Amino acid sequence: MKELNVKRVSVANVPVEAVPMLLDEEKIPFQLLDTVNWQAFPYKPSVQFRMAHSGDAILLHYKVKEASVRAVAAGDNGPVWEDSCVEFFSSPVPDGTYYNMECNCAGTLLIGGRRSREDKQHAPQAVLEQVKRWSSLGRGRFEERVGECAWEVALFIPCSAYFRHDIKSFAGLTIKANFYKCGDKLQKPHYLSWNPIEIEKPDFHRPDFFGTLYFE
Repeated sequence: MKELNVKRVSVANVPVEAVPMLLDEEKIPFQLLDTVNWQAFPYKPSVQFRMAHSGDAILLHYKVKEASVRAVAAGDNGPVWEDSCVEFFSSPVPDGTYYNMECNCAGTLLIGGRRSREDKQHAPQAVLEQVKRWSSLGRGRFEERVGECAWEVALFIPCSAYFRHDIKSFAGLTIKANFYKCGDKLQKPHYLSWNPIEIEKPDFHRPDFFGTLYFE
């Protein structure tokens, strides 16, 4: 399984739209999100991500180039996985719980806390509103636009986003995680992951294939 060291940075007075610039200044390298797990879905857009933390928040930045883009989900906790979507799944505590954080190319967000597919809770809107978001395409909805498009999203994910736990700081934590790119209703559906998922059919809800993040 893959591993990643997550650097601690200072974010005093840094707005979310400045996260890419901050990560540039901190020389945080991009990681490739390029594993095609299922032969039935061979399309592989160009996807990279990078991550840092400030103690009380995770900074996450994705860069994507793909054959079309879509942002139809009407609001938070909607079906963002049907759009051009990047995802961060993680287990902050080794108690069997994991969180799925899914963001479409317009910054519309879904957060779930799960112990299984059945034992799940969606984050309340008050929690979702604490996750700051920036999208290079803006925050408006739009139907699928066919033609190569490059886009980026950046997220400030505070400790409070892990709403089924009482996490005070990410400093020193070891977190199991995986990163994904999908688009169920795009002209070229696809399911990429950072860490390989060795099962027969597409399923991102597999914490048994999570890699490891080491937070400074």
